[in-house]
Amino acid sequence: MALIHVPRPNPKRVMDRNRPVNSLLKVQMQHLHDAELKLPIGFQTDIYINAIKTEGEAAEYIGQVTAKLQAAHALKGRSKVKGQTSRMPAIAAMAEKKATRKHKRAAGKSKAKASGRRR
Repeated sequence: MALIHVPRPNPKRVMDRNRPVNSLLKVQMQHLHDAELKLPIGFQTDIYINAIKTEGEAAEYIGQVTAKLQAAHALKGRSKVKGQTSRMPAIAAMAEKKATRKHKRAAGKSKAKASGRRR
């Protein structure tokens, strides 16, 4: 097997706070923004992500949203006093199941008549 040399990253060039935001960071910010919108209003940052132009601004936004998501998750996960309901709505990771509808057939009617089909 051939040995492939992978150069180590230069720490000075890894993150430049003044460098323009690349497409990967834009997509990551959009995902975090979508998750942030599912949080209660008190946990949202109200930052307009299209105004973020540099890696430093993106890092600040990502850090703030991550902290808000963790705080909301920690608050949701606290043990409740017996009989007390949570004031925190479900967040994206804990979305509620959709309710299923059950249709009742009219008594004495055949399957074809109940579905509206004719023979």
